[in-house]
Amino acid sequence: MASLSRVSLVHNSNIPLHRWRRTGIVEPPRALLAAQKPLCYWPQFLSSKVVISFEVSSNARYFGSWVPRATVEVVDDHIVVEEEDKAKEKSGILRVGVICGGPSAERGISLNSARSVLDHIQGDDLHVSCYYVDSNLNAYAISSAQVYSNTPSDFDFKLESLAQGFQSLADFAKHLSSSVDIVFPVIHGRFGEDGGIQELLEKHNIPFVGTRSNECRKAFDKFDASLELNRKGFVTVPSFLVKGSQSDKSDLSAWFARNQLDPNLGKVVVKPARAGSSIGVTVAYGIADSLKKANDIISEGIDDRVLVEIFLEGGREFTAIVLDVGSGFDCHPIVFLPTEVELQFQGSIDVQEKDAIFNYRRKYLPTQQVAYHTPPRFPVDVIENIREGASLLFRGFGLHDFARIDGWFFPSSVTMTTPDETKFGRTEFGTIVFTDINLISGMEQTSFLFQQASKVGFSHSNILRTIIRRACSRFPHLASYNSTSHLLPRRSKSSQLNESFPRRKVFVIFGGETSERQVSLMSGTNVWLNLQAFDDLDVTPCLLAPHNGYSTSKDRVKKENNMSSRSVCYSLVLRHTTEEVLAACIEADEPDRAVLTSSLRNRVMDELREGLKKHDWFTGFDIDDEIPLILSVDQWIKLAKEVQATVFIAVHGGIGEDGTLQFLLEAEGVPYTGPGAMASSICMDKVATSLALKHLGNMGVHTINKELWRKEDLLNKSVPEIWQDLTTKLLCETLCVKPARDGCSTGVARLCCLDDLAVYVEALEECLLRIPSNTLSKAHGMIEMPNPPPELLIFEPFIETDEIIVSSKSVNETARGLMWEGRSRWVEITVGVIGKRGSMHSLSPSLTVKESGDILSLEEKFQGGTGINLTPPPVSIMSNEALTRCKQNIELIANTLQLEGFSRIDAFVNVDSGEVLIIEVNTVPGMTPSTVLIHQALAEQPPMYPHRFFRALLDLASDRCT
Repeated sequence: MASLSRVSLVHNSNIPLHRWRRTGIVEPPRALLAAQKPLCYWPQFLSSKVVISFEVSSNARYFGSWVPRATVEVVDDHIVVEEEDKAKEKSGILRVGVICGGPSAERGISLNSARSVLDHIQGDDLHVSCYYVDSNLNAYAISSAQVYSNTPSDFDFKLESLAQGFQSLADFAKHLSSSVDIVFPVIHGRFGEDGGIQELLEKHNIPFVGTRSNECRKAFDKFDASLELNRKGFVTVPSFLVKGSQSDKSDLSAWFARNQLDPNLGKVVVKPARAGSSIGVTVAYGIADSLKKANDIISEGIDDRVLVEIFLEGGREFTAIVLDVGSGFDCHPIVFLPTEVELQFQGSIDVQEKDAIFNYRRKYLPTQQVAYHTPPRFPVDVIENIREGASLLFRGFGLHDFARIDGWFFPSSVTMTTPDETKFGRTEFGTIVFTDINLISGMEQTSFLFQQASKVGFSHSNILRTIIRRACSRFPHLASYNSTSHLLPRRSKSSQLNESFPRRKVFVIFGGETSERQVSLMSGTNVWLNLQAFDDLDVTPCLLAPHNGYSTSKDRVKKENNMSSRSVCYSLVLRHTTEEVLAACIEADEPDRAVLTSSLRNRVMDELREGLKKHDWFTGFDIDDEIPLILSVDQWIKLAKEVQATVFIAVHGGIGEDGTLQFLLEAEGVPYTGPGAMASSICMDKVATSLALKHLGNMGVHTINKELWRKEDLLNKSVPEIWQDLTTKLLCETLCVKPARDGCSTGVARLCCLDDLAVYVEALEECLLRIPSNTLSKAHGMIEMPNPPPELLIFEPFIETDEIIVSSKSVNETARGLMWEGRSRWVEITVGVIGKRGSMHSLSPSLTVKESGDILSLEEKFQGGTGINLTPPPVSIMSNEALTRCKQNIELIANTLQLEGFSRIDAFVNVDSGEVLIIEVNTVPGMTPSTVLIHQALAEQPPMYPHRFFRALLDLASDRCT
């Protein structure tokens, strides 16, 4: 097997540098993300080897980005990247290898972290190569395009043809030692945080970011770490270790007795000792239930060491980022402002969830079930004790560079069983308990790392580069990369570049009142961060929210005059929910809380300045806290007109997608992204969309019959009568129900019988926020419900498609892990369209593969690390001829509906004829980091990387108004 050796990247000194909008700090241009030619051109044929080199032309600057040019040579059956010239190693460009994936269930989150790292550190002084380790510990060199996949399952089964594999981990390490200067591991859980990858790198003398292998092993195992914490004088939670077949019921019974727990009802937490902080964590009652759940974790292969801990009621969870600002091997940890994690319960389903914990779903999916407070709502002395304890812990465990430390604060009213009052954690206000050490903290866009870093002045790029530069200082031969001669110069706001190239104003608006406002926040944040790559843009994030805050009332007003817009500063955007962003905006203007936050923030920043002043490579903080500007929608639009801003609409559903916002902007002549008011109004109404396309039946475009029902009628008529009426009129036995004028992700369910209909109607009547997994007769995931419930609902026949199964393990030579029987010949696709009105271009469709149930869950659509999308459809399922006809039909739909800018069309397609059965059209589709639109843009020739894609959408909006 050939080895991957080199990428040659030639930089031109005449190309202007990037800078940050707020302070003028240079932002590295993203050379590999702005390609006019494919970064890695993956040919359709699989029997070729490719040699790739890059050149940057002297006139490559376009809209503030660098444009590398690629040349491709076809050799034989694998992809080989040309080895870098030896001179390049001495040019001052730091070569960073980002490694993601791994065997744990968090490898999808690892991919998200790698994507975020790539987005924010790539630059003209720092070159990134991407690597992936699969669940079987096979290592691959992958393209940056693959990092933008939604989940490893998108490409796991294609790795042998699309990536360069290594015969062994030793071969992988040998490649790294000659191809990168330092490794940044972003593998979460096993092999990433347990010392596995670190030991491999140490054996081959490869510098890396983070803690060494021995210290990783001690800190990663929760049971061993708890014992070590106890030895070091910290308060700990009583725990018991279950070791698979060696587990002894009598020992656990004795432990229950020692801790005064009822053997049948004693409440405990059961979690893997050596997994991430979210996977496999559950609550158990009594000895038998504890052993059962522990053995379930073992049998599922999550871990063979399982921890049983006392469930401590009344505690408040927190997490704190620690940054080491020392030099060499001198450790100087500084703890940022901690974040309080608050679980919230709304509706009867949540009230029943008395055993709620901060699990995987709550951590990584934006949901109203959790809220974050930075700094915590604890007494100041407690916050300072948390910071002191986390710093001591960081030093005591011998950690390096950065880490995240989790724990609990128990007010004095909560009784703790620890007898020794001298242990660290005891305060006059209560007890602090540290529980988890995360050696490779999650690095998604709104992760705790970036939330807390932005609160004390670091942008995404600045904190990541600070971590990397700190790691370099431990390795003498990398010291030259930290010298001032290799650093990007800092530009001031009044720089010559600013004066020569006035920046164009852009307002990115997100939020709203619909059930998809949390996804809207993800979309808006992603667009905002990507557009900041361009030094000719001045991008302001804006929250659209109700005047008086969000309400759960089903009677709340849904009019634009009830809404206001807030310009939001950097640190306040990095939240998981719009409610949090709004609360942070209000809090920022609340005198007492604002004074406290400012005081604590300044204290941490003073410590950071003192610790970092000895480092020449640290050029200062680049984020300022600003007071949000609150305006009515009318005032906000007038401001946009006054400053000649272009509005990037990221508001899903409601006034953002029904034509209302578009109409108001058009009235003032303000350019905006996406289709016009009329097209938006039609597409928001699924019935109107079907009527507008009904005449295209003879041209290969078909619509699904629909029945429209008012919620009031559903609540007042008998369920058997409704079921009979629907199945008779629609001539089917299975129904699909969805809101008539809401987004595409909430309230959608398959109903197989009248009992299912009864459950759904009850959910509407009770205003439930969600229908739990597998409540209906056919297996399904969690169904998020619109809040408030929709007034109009659509029922239509459920379209049966053939199941597609994707596996990373090849079943045979031809299937390559993709199994599809192809009985019905219909598959579900989602496809983006982009362009000007009347000449819309269809991107490559994505096959949607559901992991559970028959309806894509909210997670599968928008949460990175979940859901599978195959882009473009494999030729084993759809021929190129059928794909071409499908794209032609999609373009026909887009042009008939007078779409412009961009939209997403969901449909069923016949894999033989390319005929399309339309599901719905989304004029403000999801733009999250894991959206299929990104995958489809990357499949274009040449590929469009995220920041270039969003810039193209912005430019289309401006072109429409000129």
